[in-house]
Amino acid sequence: MKQDMIVILDLGSTENTVIARQIRDMGVYSEIHPHDITVEELKALQNVKGIILNGGENRVVDGTAVDVSSELYNCGYPMMAIDHPSAKCEQQLTELPSNEVLKKFVFDTCKAAPNWNMKNFIEDQAELIRSQVGDRKVLLALSGGVDSSVVAALLIKAIGQQLVCVHVNHGLMRKNESESVIEVFRNQLHANLIYVDAAERFLGKLENVSDPEQKRKIIGGEFIRVFEEEARKLEGIDFLGQGTIYPDIIESGTKTAKMVKSHHNVGGLPEDLKFELVEPLKQLFKDEVRACGLELGLPASMVYRQPFPGPGLGVRCLGAITRDRLEAVRESDAILREEFEKAGLDKKVWQYFTVVPDFKSVGVKHNARSFEYMVIIRAINTIDAMSATIERVDWDVLQVITDRILAEVENVNRVCYDMSPKPPATIEFE
Repeated sequence: MKQDMIVILDLGSTENTVIARQIRDMGVYSEIHPHDITVEELKALQNVKGIILNGGENRVVDGTAVDVSSELYNCGYPMMAIDHPSAKCEQQLTELPSNEVLKKFVFDTCKAAPNWNMKNFIEDQAELIRSQVGDRKVLLALSGGVDSSVVAALLIKAIGQQLVCVHVNHGLMRKNESESVIEVFRNQLHANLIYVDAAERFLGKLENVSDPEQKRKIIGGEFIRVFEEEARKLEGIDFLGQGTIYPDIIESGTKTAKMVKSHHNVGGLPEDLKFELVEPLKQLFKDEVRACGLELGLPASMVYRQPFPGPGLGVRCLGAITRDRLEAVRESDAILREEFEKAGLDKKVWQYFTVVPDFKSVGVKHNARSFEYMVIIRAINTIDAMSATIERVDWDVLQVITDRILAEVENVNRVCYDMSPKPPATIEFE
């Protein structure tokens, strides 16, 4: 990283990302690191201009208040403490700093230069990728979503034909998703794309598995196995490219920040992984990933595509996955996307999807008692996926969607709308 950096040390605050985003918005790069980082690890980050110690409600671990090492206080970097009293810091605050206070610390105290932008980031990452990969090949998990598409574009810029894209249909894709991936990447962008139909394999592994963390780990682990099998058919594949982004890492937890949920590409990777990972987007928030894609020349239609979790519909078919509920999720999601596009909401709402819980309710269909599943609609707006608000969808639009789902989707007799923001809810249900 050639750009100047402000490091935020996590001492239990739930507001680390707020400060990191404020600093990045000023044009200065910022990262969050665990409180027990060593002086050697800190200096290895390069171009660190200052440190923010950010305490909070999770600072007490196993009955003891955590702190940074004494050596860190004497390492020569300017320090600011938030809600973390320390006589060794230049500045101490009892609440989150205002933008003006933060600017003075970053620019006047730390003397950081505002050189954080997508053009510089891309050049840095392309250089790092070439240094890491050399003349060998990278296997990329290409779901067709925003993150993997931007990774593909960045890898193509860095290493060209050394990139081999693999699209795995795990049976948990949205309706016509795999067909769309093949059309765009193979037929239009002429990518070196391998298509693998592994639907039965994944669904077999997931049979009777209800715990969402276990589902994520199974899906993540099985993905790696599929890639390993494909790599054995090729020569010189030593690296695995992934669309891991910063919220994935943050939400998977640090030593003082409680885990929200593990992500299949962070907590779900097997210990005997045979690839070295290439994750050029792991420092970016979601809106920064989109900006990176535009800078790389990807079309806006691809960059602003609906976010889709790596485990796919597996975390929207709640509990143990059954084929009837999986099909209900897939079909209801297709209806929702079609009607949102008709109403112009596809350009307004950041993410929208349906889920089907693993329980039934009593209803009436064809003048007889029915005992079937419900579909829950979720539509949210966010900037960086760390917090989210609910979209207030017009009642008439919701009525059309409800009528279509109840008429066209099998095994469903009820439709609900989720009104929960993040926090306390997460964007996905699992």
